[in-house]
Amino acid sequence: MKPAPENRQKENNGTTEITERGFYMNKKEILEIRKQFTPANCAITRICGCYVDHEKEKKMESKEAFLSLPEEEAFKYFDIFKKTLSGTVGKNMLNMEFPIDAEMPGGTQEFLLKLRNSKLQDDMLLEEFYDKVISAYDYGENYYIILIHAMYDIPGKSTDGMEMFDASDEVYEYLLMSICPVSLSKAGLSYNAESNCIQDRIRDWIVDMPDKGFLFPAFNDRSTDLHSVLYYTKKSEDLQPEMIDQLLGTKMPMSADTQKESFKMLIEDTLGEDGDYETVRNIHETLNQLIEEHKEEPEPLALDLTDMKKVFEQSGVEAEKMESFDRNFVENAGEKASLLATNIAETRKFQIETPDIIIKVNPERADLVETRIIDGRRCLVIPVDDHIEVNGIDVQTIKSKDQEKERETDQEIYS
Repeated sequence: MKPAPENRQKENNGTTEITERGFYMNKKEILEIRKQFTPANCAITRICGCYVDHEKEKKMESKEAFLSLPEEEAFKYFDIFKKTLSGTVGKNMLNMEFPIDAEMPGGTQEFLLKLRNSKLQDDMLLEEFYDKVISAYDYGENYYIILIHAMYDIPGKSTDGMEMFDASDEVYEYLLMSICPVSLSKAGLSYNAESNCIQDRIRDWIVDMPDKGFLFPAFNDRSTDLHSVLYYTKKSEDLQPEMIDQLLGTKMPMSADTQKESFKMLIEDTLGEDGDYETVRNIHETLNQLIEEHKEEPEPLALDLTDMKKVFEQSGVEAEKMESFDRNFVENAGEKASLLATNIAETRKFQIETPDIIIKVNPERADLVETRIIDGRRCLVIPVDDHIEVNGIDVQTIKSKDQEKERETDQEIYS
């Protein structure tokens, strides 16, 4: 098992300071667990479920060995489990650490550990778990709680990264929970093959892909980490802090949307009212360049105060404005906060808005848009060639001289 977070030395301006080092699941480790959700690699021992209606009443409970499920049913569960470990690390999948009190007797981590160690065979613990979820989960419709227990024999790895299945020295025992909304299928007509006719479709309740979930313990550094959990949310802006607090008791991370808003405020506070388009564009281009350089790394690119300060300086922010940067960062994000580059940068779009106009630009060609003073007015200038489209229609930006002459001749004829 992985030890508790350890300390490391960090050199800063010639002095050495001690900083806490945390372990976090990266995309490679998440993918390694996802790969188990196939018939060939399945490590799931038991599956339990609880169907809850819109009045928070338990309508059905189930518990059975996973390998006893019909093949088609098992495949559908595999899809749900894979979805619970999908999305972007730091946005949809959040690494969370347990505070010390959560690991004490009676704490949330201790309860989850008991549940895992029971291998989902203790009915009283299961009922208590369902009750905790139902009490904390804020959802006004029907949903299905799925909980699985699995044991993964971790293969060793050689120096060249190849898996050695005969060199395992640890079994990763874990729980995976998925909360799936259950919705009524749409009304309509359908074809009945038996009676060979079109008739009213029978509506039934469909289990959708998960809205929330978690993996406990975390699989950090390819090892069991009892001090952490990986939390899944379908919508990054809907973390449900109350459920995290009551069910997991972990430290609440900064959501992707909050990070983005903090970054926006950091730019506005640092640049002030006279922040110009070119500087903001340079900041986004610098971030996108860092993301591109880091894309092959399994760990998400996190930027602390020092890293973000370098981004602003490299983007041409004036030294006078940078004097207030440290204070602005602490006020908007927090002294020890780190912002994930993928949460604060737009790699797929570059959008400019006025009250009446929206301009969308390829992020790689944001340099095409310039600001100029024309006839005393501030203008955005976009160079274009002869080919542009208006609502899908090809148009010319400049009329040819022959067209101008024809227009003048027509005006003379009709005048």
